[in-house]
Amino acid sequence: MSKIIKLSPHIANLIAAGEVVERPASVVKELLENAVDAGASQVTVEIRDGGMTFLRVTDNGCGMSPEDARTAFLRHATSKLKTAEDLACITTMGFRGEALAAVASVSRIDLLTRTPSADFGTSLSLEAGNITEESEAGCPVGTTIIVRDLFFNTPARMKFMKSDTVEGGKVASAVQMQALAHPEVAFRFLRDGKEVLSTPGIGSLEAAVYCVYGRDSGKMAEVSSKWEKFTLTGFVSKPTDARPSRALQTFFVNGRPVKSRLLIAALEEAYRNQIMVGKFPACVLHLTTPASAVDVNVHPAKTEVKFLNEKAVFDCVHYGVLGALNKTPDRPQVQFKPTPAPAAAPAAQKPASAAPKQENFFRTMNAQEYKAFASAMKDAPKPSALAAAATARAVDARASLPLQESVHIPTPVQKPSAPAPIQEKAAPAPVPQQEPEQIAIATMPTDIPWRYVGELYSSYILVEQGDEAYLIDKHAAHERILFEKLKANQEAISSQTLLTPIPHRMAADSVALLLDNQSVLEELGFEIQEFGENTLLIRQIPMDLDGEHATDALETLAEDLRNGRKGQKDSIRDELLHTVACKAAIKAGWQSSEQELLKLAEQVLSREDLKHCPHGRPICITLSKKELEKQFKRS
Repeated sequence: MSKIIKLSPHIANLIAAGEVVERPASVVKELLENAVDAGASQVTVEIRDGGMTFLRVTDNGCGMSPEDARTAFLRHATSKLKTAEDLACITTMGFRGEALAAVASVSRIDLLTRTPSADFGTSLSLEAGNITEESEAGCPVGTTIIVRDLFFNTPARMKFMKSDTVEGGKVASAVQMQALAHPEVAFRFLRDGKEVLSTPGIGSLEAAVYCVYGRDSGKMAEVSSKWEKFTLTGFVSKPTDARPSRALQTFFVNGRPVKSRLLIAALEEAYRNQIMVGKFPACVLHLTTPASAVDVNVHPAKTEVKFLNEKAVFDCVHYGVLGALNKTPDRPQVQFKPTPAPAAAPAAQKPASAAPKQENFFRTMNAQEYKAFASAMKDAPKPSALAAAATARAVDARASLPLQESVHIPTPVQKPSAPAPIQEKAAPAPVPQQEPEQIAIATMPTDIPWRYVGELYSSYILVEQGDEAYLIDKHAAHERILFEKLKANQEAISSQTLLTPIPHRMAADSVALLLDNQSVLEELGFEIQEFGENTLLIRQIPMDLDGEHATDALETLAEDLRNGRKGQKDSIRDELLHTVACKAAIKAGWQSSEQELLKLAEQVLSREDLKHCPHGRPICITLSKKELEKQFKRS
């Protein structure tokens, strides 16, 4: 066995650099945190070649004396900690005293710094952590650090670096993060001589968010809440503006950028049942806590934290974001985009029996063209009289129905002498000989501040209010109403016993998981039993689910159990209720009575919780008079 030896300071510094200095962006992060701790109100970052060959950070902070400048590059040298008790109450961004020593050990550094009380500044040059030159210099108050040739003495690290474009992008991200963390500081970032970012430093988080994210920041909802000793401020995206990844989720704890599964979970819990599957909210959230309630000394790069009271932190973020979403309207504007005219299909590709398009009616034809046109119209298929009558009766029967708020699919109303059988799917047209009872169609209420206009494509309710028009997706609206009603009922989900049990083959571990959690399944309306190798026999399923959707639901439940969600029965229950509500709701394309449409519109426009269907699709979108007039060139 090798003899134990003490590492040289150089090797120790290289090891520390490996923990703290991963790439140029890591250097920028550490230097910017030092600038903020120094009280700077203006900071400029400049890089070339992705920051590998040249990186300069200039601030107008308090600066350093000659003695402090020399000491700052020693390991574990810091002005921010003096006693062990200080570790329990850290309020600065940096505190370990490793950053400058680690950066200096793998680069060449030039330093210029001056304090307000000094007539001259100090100039230092270092290579691989050793001071090679020191002198007095004229310079403004504050500190400028130039880092050149990063990793020049550790070529093994160089091969892990990406292209200049990638590394430069990561530096930009690090600057943006600090700009969002400290809106009271004006940050300026130049990349290869071009200004990429500039923030005003006026203390407004909204202004900083706008500088970083541009116009998209205007689509975010503002968060401002307090919970016990915690304060939460910032901005979150609306459910309709969700992203395909969590890349734009940014959290700060006492001004420090952090990564926290707890904060992510609390954020996304606020969006549950409002956001589409596979989408994630964006956020810029600042959590302010007592310094003693959080431990930031758990990671070399200070990117992870531990909370003394995790439940209180979770509740603060969850309810703070939820409150912001509930009071923020989320009706996206109709977007008009020019659509290129479709290319004309070759004549050979057109079906011979196809009827001519409408535009052919209003043009001059020669004799040969007219004969071909008349022949095509004669040969075009026509609906039979019986089918037309059946369709008309189906429309009349469907129009006489009130808005259904139960979980059963609505069926036509029949005379007592000829009751219709119970339907579990969309009702077919009634038998022609049976006339549905006539129910008076509701008239437009006169005491509401909006006007019902009509219905588009048998799917969207059109409502006018002032200079705004609203398009309401009737299926999404009814689905949300049913879901909220089902969710409010905490009793066991109604179930139906199948006359013919359904065998369903699954992965072996899925079968074992479901059989091991039958008590959970029974609460959700399922009854299953083992039926041979890798197969379940489904004997009972939730009401309003057919066999196909029931097997899909079991597959989802198995995946949830595999991912450790056994204890989250409410989440699993909600997923099942999504399916039930979707199956039971009015469908797009169904003929609906004016009474149904008025009832839906009234609920959507009067209830703040009806913004999205349970799958995250918007229920209502807005079309402004101004935007419509622009399409007609009236403005």
